[in-house]
Amino acid sequence: MEATNTILLPGKYCNSKLTYSRFETRVVHIGDVPMGGDYPIRIQSMTTVDTMDTQGSVEQAIRMVDAGCEYVRITAPSIKEAENLANIKRELRVRGYQVPLVADIHFTPNAAEVAARIVEKVRINPGNYADKKKFDQIDYTDTAYQAELERIYKKFAPLVNICKEYGTAMRIGTNHGSLSDRIMSRYGDTPEGMVESAMEFMRICEDLHYYNLVVSMKSSNPGVMIQAYRLLVERMVAEKMNYPLHLGVTEAGDGEDGRIKSAVGIGTLLEDGLGDTVRVSLTEEPELEAPVAIALVNRYVRRKIETRQDRDILVLSEDSQTKPYISKEVNTFVGGSLVPRVVVDISARNLKDPFVLSDVGYKYDALNDKYHMGDQSVDFVYLADQLPSFTMPGNLKQLYNYNTWLGLINKTNIHPVFSLEEFNQAQTKDPVLNLVHISNDLLGSEAFGLLQNDPTVVFILETSHPHGMADQRQFFANIQAIGLDNPVIIKRSYKAEDFSGPIGDIMSPEEPISKLQLYSATDMGALLIDGLGSGVWIDSPATPTDKIASLSFGILQATRSRISKTEYISCPSCGRTLFDLQETTQMVRSRTNHLKGLKIAIMGCIVNGPGEMADADYGYVGAGPDKITLYRGKEVVKRNVSSAHALDELIDIIKNDGLWVEDVET
Repeated sequence: MEATNTILLPGKYCNSKLTYSRFETRVVHIGDVPMGGDYPIRIQSMTTVDTMDTQGSVEQAIRMVDAGCEYVRITAPSIKEAENLANIKRELRVRGYQVPLVADIHFTPNAAEVAARIVEKVRINPGNYADKKKFDQIDYTDTAYQAELERIYKKFAPLVNICKEYGTAMRIGTNHGSLSDRIMSRYGDTPEGMVESAMEFMRICEDLHYYNLVVSMKSSNPGVMIQAYRLLVERMVAEKMNYPLHLGVTEAGDGEDGRIKSAVGIGTLLEDGLGDTVRVSLTEEPELEAPVAIALVNRYVRRKIETRQDRDILVLSEDSQTKPYISKEVNTFVGGSLVPRVVVDISARNLKDPFVLSDVGYKYDALNDKYHMGDQSVDFVYLADQLPSFTMPGNLKQLYNYNTWLGLINKTNIHPVFSLEEFNQAQTKDPVLNLVHISNDLLGSEAFGLLQNDPTVVFILETSHPHGMADQRQFFANIQAIGLDNPVIIKRSYKAEDFSGPIGDIMSPEEPISKLQLYSATDMGALLIDGLGSGVWIDSPATPTDKIASLSFGILQATRSRISKTEYISCPSCGRTLFDLQETTQMVRSRTNHLKGLKIAIMGCIVNGPGEMADADYGYVGAGPDKITLYRGKEVVKRNVSSAHALDELIDIIKNDGLWVEDVET
């Protein structure tokens, strides 16, 4: 059974959908840095150096700690690496670093049992700790399934007892890409299967009176990841558990895409008060992950302070479930079954230069005086009261303030933007499309009461609430209760001061743009992932227009609500990695990034490789030194291909499948 993007309609998975409040978990002790309860949300990452390279691991761990990591995870694929953790730990302590170490275990219980005597925490994957993954479909009877659980109990109990004896914490970390054949056979490739995979191991721990647990539900698909964490919390509450949550989107990739995808998944959960530690998984150096995680987490340090002065969010619906918002379509422009639209403000640009539209995806051909559209050409540009001195491309819709629009009324592709008061008072309106600024607060106003159910109206939804995502989410519930179905374009505005503050965030030299990526991907992604919104409008005057356009399409791509480019599922590397992931990812990207809609996975080793192929169309997976195995979905197509020829072979597979197109840019 394949994973889908169907929307779970969860019950109570957080304290409140209206006020920021962290879900209260038990405290778990990990060395001298406890997690959960009222402790801060912790930051962590994972080394990429070979674990047998003691000095290299120590130096990298120090860079990670200096960048803000509070836990350092190190892979231990066999007993020899597990034993060498003692040398790494000793050297770190000699150099004055007391950071708790976490051993990352896959397939090897004996390595876990060694590591648990050395480090402060072990991470085990229930999908491969005691099970194998051969993609076999097995029809278990209840009796046979119970016998398998008893077998797992016997194999897992020794590690639990060692952790109890040594005071070692444990993370039970489910990966969507490595669910066991046993779980897949009964639950399918689903969030429910992910949750049950962890719950089986958690119940064993509790039966053995061991409670020093952290839990995670990771996936490269933010939608699946979010659903799984929400369902996990519900299941834990039902079984009287409240273990801390480790948040992460696995195989998020690099650059802007990796940051956006991580923010959609992690930020959506943080918004609802879920999460006690964060790892951002980027195909970059691990010390570059920590600042991104810090920027995400510190926003909620501020949120906790701000919510003390929160004004109430207007509630017109008593239904606490978040339901997808099904809008009507307005004259083929927006809404209904159409993909979400992108709006970009170009009113401050030089509108005498036709090349200005290249920033929003329209390439100007001066020789023929025409424009060429791309896969990331925006749908609407907002010009406020500015008039261009050149002819706009025919597919691009222009938005003007109402009074300016009145002077352009007979021109095509030109539409007005109103305040609510303006719209109610206007004698002249566009016969096909009218955009009206609205906010959740205004739903209770007299002006909204005067608004008639006009089939040409599209709402531009704004918010000034400190808990803005919750305010906008409640707007959708409210208008569903009222019975409206007008399309809604989600708009969020960000000023330069939004990206600074007293909480000492550490970012790159491109700090404002980096934070805009994280904040907007959280604010809008959290809505889009639940099926809310027919378009996005990011307003950030200090940000270049091309960055806003790229970011808008990136958020839609990460939420899988509009596909406009190739998607790369690329792991962040670790000591198991069999090639240079950063270099390889860029190599694969350079030759395939024009294949709109394809998902290509680039995995450093076998651990998550085959499993994550379930969410990818093609896979490029390390199989040994200088050896690559190529996948089509879950199917192995070619084994042990030389890395010198592997990308050519992958492209040949795509061509033979009829999915290759030539890159017109080259």
